[in-house]
Amino acid sequence: MSADVRPSRQELEEAAAGIHWFHSIDLGQGVVTQGDDESPRKLGWLHLPESLAGKSVLDVGAWDGFFSFEAERRGAARVVAVDPECWRPPAWGPDHFGTKAGFDLAHRALGSHVQDLDLDLLDIAPETTGVFDVVLFLGVFYHLPDPWPYLDRVASVTTERLVIETHADLLDLRRPAMAFYPGDEIAGDPSNWWGPNAAMLRAALLQRGFSRVEVVHQERYPYRLARSARRRLTGRGLRAQQGRLVVHAIR
Repeated sequence: MSADVRPSRQELEEAAAGIHWFHSIDLGQGVVTQGDDESPRKLGWLHLPESLAGKSVLDVGAWDGFFSFEAERRGAARVVAVDPECWRPPAWGPDHFGTKAGFDLAHRALGSHVQDLDLDLLDIAPETTGVFDVVLFLGVFYHLPDPWPYLDRVASVTTERLVIETHADLLDLRRPAMAFYPGDEIAGDPSNWWGPNAAMLRAALLQRGFSRVEVVHQERYPYRLARSARRRLTGRGLRAQQGRLVVHAIR
């Protein structure tokens, strides 16, 4: 299949079936990938502007590209996607999970102009990537053993709005706080390191020069309590003070 030609439906179905997808992406022609992530539901949490016409967008941790392609669909003039951890070989997960194959296939299928950039996250800077009106930092923060240098990097290239989506903890505390997880305490995944609360992210972002920070999504306590009880029955425990959090940092 040529990289310059959109695949037929049969080619698309066959190619998509051979990929372990993280994102659920509508590739067109009736083909929707079966991703592990609830991408369309998360999109509602983000409260992105309905129109990104004329904007530049950086998607940090793009993986299969769901949010990169969505930014393009909303009219962004330039979209850059970066994800060295998932894109660089070898695949880091079982069954070839964690590769660039999904992004490349979706890019071709959608006729996308999203730019894929092979760059270490700590090399993100105005001098290397340029600056962006909107930066997406989704599902990345809590996977970083030391998140602060990375937060500095994405803040340095944000001119209007930084959107952070993350696992959170200590959500019932009003003071800035962050839980640390040595080992595989969260979902049995040793790459889950941190659980900040909203006050922690707000304080950290204000220190980095943003004028205001808005919490646009925080899972409500009754939902967190019910999920915690359900997860304990399956042995995949999450506490009621844990959930997903989305903040917008505005310049």
